[in-house]
Amino acid sequence: MKIIILDTNFLTIPFQFGLDIFKEIDELIGEEHETATIDQVVRELESLSKGRSNNSTAARIGLELIKKRQVKIIKTKGKNADDEIVELSNDKTIVATNDKELINRLKNKNIKVIYLRGKSRLNMR
Repeated sequence: MKIIILDTNFLTIPFQFGLDIFKEIDELIGEEHETATIDQVVRELESLSKGRSNNSTAARIGLELIKKRQVKIIKTKGKNADDEIVELSNDKTIVATNDKELINRLKNKNIKVIYLRGKSRLNMR
């Protein structure tokens, strides 16, 4: 079973673009999978959620989705979130992110990536 690792920016897509990322992932993957994120992503969202800006609202919605969708939270060693995601990634994982630098690092490791395309749908490479 594949594990889809969700990055911070990916969890803000539902608010920013009105896209149901979980439904889109289900359609894109087409097989049984589990969604997960890392504890550092949760901390980033918690930090971003304080305030009244659109980014704060997007972060709060991301946190709500983690709970509502029962996204597994993986404990990490406390390194940089991107470093942790790269380290966790293998042939059983797909990373969902829009971070170009992270995408390039994952591509060098031959890890599949789900990303937002055209602000209206998800794509995988």
